[in-house]
Amino acid sequence: MAILECSGLTKRYGTRLALDRVSLTIEPGRIVGLLGPNGSGKTTFLKICNGLLTPSNGTVLIDGVAPGAATKSCVSFLPERTYLNDWMTVAQIIDFFSDFYPDFSREKAYSMLGSLNLSSRDRLKTLSKGTKEKVQLILVMARQAKLYLLDEPIGGVDPAARDYILNTIIKNYNPEASVVLSTHLIADIETILDDVIFLKDGTVTHAAAADELREKNNMSIDGLFREVFKC
Repeated sequence: MAILECSGLTKRYGTRLALDRVSLTIEPGRIVGLLGPNGSGKTTFLKICNGLLTPSNGTVLIDGVAPGAATKSCVSFLPERTYLNDWMTVAQIIDFFSDFYPDFSREKAYSMLGSLNLSSRDRLKTLSKGTKEKVQLILVMARQAKLYLLDEPIGGVDPAARDYILNTIIKNYNPEASVVLSTHLIADIETILDDVIFLKDGTVTHAAAADELREKNNMSIDGLFREVFKC
């Protein structure tokens, strides 16, 4: 069974179409790049899949179920913006996630903190924006989810930290699960992608295996992205 499947998925904000009849399928065990410039519909798509927005038309199923309370146990979502309380220490946040999610691994969270040289004693308000995003990523990847939805996980960190973050994703996600990674920084993530989805103005222009797209177009995913989006 597909871990994520949508058909005719449409989202309107007034007269503006954020998603326009998006239809696609994501199988288990895949790392998928959801690629497009800012304003292409990536965040809207991820929020619908996480149950934070409702579609205007069409359907989306997560492990065969519409997004909602039933899918919270199998979806681990990293939003683009920090949502954690600044007054809490990293250790307190880990305790909170451990209580809230039965599939959350404290051992994995502390292991990732160590690998990124982060202290559990620090309060969130003392951390830089990039370090806060690393903490959020650790919380998301410490779960044994079936689907990880990551919205711009490398967008707010310096280039030197991006490799650490990508390695954290690769080493810590459930290998039977799928990762959907939204970004416009294609060159930084291209080597880890199994599949690629291009979103342009809310419409899917390409959806295929990364190797298939490279072979068919005789160029890298980054090169194809620049051609499609003229950047």
